[in-house]
Amino acid sequence: MAAQRRPIGEDGLVIVSQVKLKPWQHGWRLVVAALLGAVAWLAVASSLPPGYEDLRTEWLLFGDPVIGLGCLVASMWRRKYPLSVATGVVIVSAVSASAGGAALLVLGSLATRRRPLETTFMALACVGTAAVTEGLYPRGSDPDPWWLSLSFIVLITGIVVAIGAAIGARREELQSLRERAESAEREQVARAAEARIVERHRIAREMHDVLAHRVSLVAMQAGVLGHRTDLPPAQASMLARGIADGAHQALEELREVLGVLRASPGGLEPPQPSLANLPALVADARALGVNVAYTPESVGTPPDLLARTVYRIVQEGLTNAGKHAPGAEVCVTVAGGEGEGLRVTVRDSGATKSVTPPPSAGFGLLGLSERVELAGGELDHHADPDGGFVLTAWLPWPARGEGSE
Repeated sequence: MAAQRRPIGEDGLVIVSQVKLKPWQHGWRLVVAALLGAVAWLAVASSLPPGYEDLRTEWLLFGDPVIGLGCLVASMWRRKYPLSVATGVVIVSAVSASAGGAALLVLGSLATRRRPLETTFMALACVGTAAVTEGLYPRGSDPDPWWLSLSFIVLITGIVVAIGAAIGARREELQSLRERAESAEREQVARAAEARIVERHRIAREMHDVLAHRVSLVAMQAGVLGHRTDLPPAQASMLARGIADGAHQALEELREVLGVLRASPGGLEPPQPSLANLPALVADARALGVNVAYTPESVGTPPDLLARTVYRIVQEGLTNAGKHAPGAEVCVTVAGGEGEGLRVTVRDSGATKSVTPPPSAGFGLLGLSERVELAGGELDHHADPDGGFVLTAWLPWPARGEGSE
């Protein structure tokens, strides 16, 4: 995942709360600043004494709006050069009432950076320039007290700073949540990869044990055949056929275990389950309260790897049904045979009780999928349209001698 570049301010520091604004977000801010500037200009123009004309009046009519428009244009670079633009606009606003909206805009933008020292300094400068603008133009009869005008300026400035600080805090919170979500996603990917590796190691250990057993039997039969020259032809033929069958099965299992590393080379695992252990597994599930329907079918004697995989599929299906579908009716079927493969289905009718499931790591089906894939089969799990959940798998079981030369 490529690292996301964060914007850097004019002081060389990373701006955490800086986010890219869309054109319409820029637009409405400029429109609001222009409206505030227009209101301020109209307020000053309406308070001029009737018939009063001098250089300040001409400046109000012509120079003031030009300065205000220039400040609005300059505020478009407030995010790239926040402190410089804010300083320039606030200072220039001292001679332009219509630039007040732009001054409030750059002040609020500066406040989003959440740097108290520069925000406080600029807010005081904004109050001072607004007071200068207030005394720049003549007023008509009965003007407002100076303290009332100053209080109003301080109130507006404080509101803008508070809004800017709140927006900055919200942006920082969103950035923090985004980083936490990305970190959690990376951790989930790492845990999933670790679960696959652990499952591969577990399968490798099982295959190693079975492969060692196969090779030992082949070596023992070959030793008997090499040392016993007095064996009848029928018995010698039977030993030779056993060696061929054992070597063929060992080669098949060796091909599957290639590339899979053992997690712990020391110690052998206990004997692995097979199809003969399915009735006991179903009985254990029934003893735990799971309503399981299972009728053993004659599917022959599959290879050990295939039998272990079938057992694990049924085990995972019953475990999930017990966790997530309490009170459901579960149906387990194992069908097929040599040459056509085995199809395993675990289907539940859906939960009939509302209980909180126990905590789960969420890697059961992931590991099972890895196991089935290494066995050359296909795994599918989905919700049943009629309710409940269906777990199905197809595992290849080639006929004896199929694929050999």
